[in-house]
Amino acid sequence: MKLSTLSSLLNLLLLTMLITNCNSSMNNQRFMDELSHKQNLASQTQMTPQTMSQLREHGVTDSSELRLEFFFYTDEQSKADDLLTAVKSLEYSAEAGLSAGDDGLYLVTGWTTKIKMSTEEVLNWTKSMCKLGYEHDCEFDGWGTNPKQP
Repeated sequence: MKLSTLSSLLNLLLLTMLITNCNSSMNNQRFMDELSHKQNLASQTQMTPQTMSQLREHGVTDSSELRLEFFFYTDEQSKADDLLTAVKSLEYSAEAGLSAGDDGLYLVTGWTTKIKMSTEEVLNWTKSMCKLGYEHDCEFDGWGTNPKQP
């Protein structure tokens, strides 16, 4: 085999390996990197006491028990499905699908079982949801509730 042919084959092999590595790296990119997770955790834990304060104005006390509605976003259906399985294992009702916006994101939303509405308990729950989201490469986008639940 000529040296120029061998060199061309080696270049082609190297190019193929480079393309394969690039595609592999692109497919393994996280939706929520560690910095984003830490920033989201800080934001969510800062908002929770504010939300609790607003709920207090509507008669919600530390001993009240309410179901919380939650929201997560991610960039792949498989990640949303994995998180859906995880939240359902907590006995929460939930569903997953494309978000309403035309942004290519997937939404996991649902309702918890009743949670005692002390600021400490809801703050701990918020932190656990941020962690659960990060473990499944999803962003915990927050929670809400209706203070007048049956």
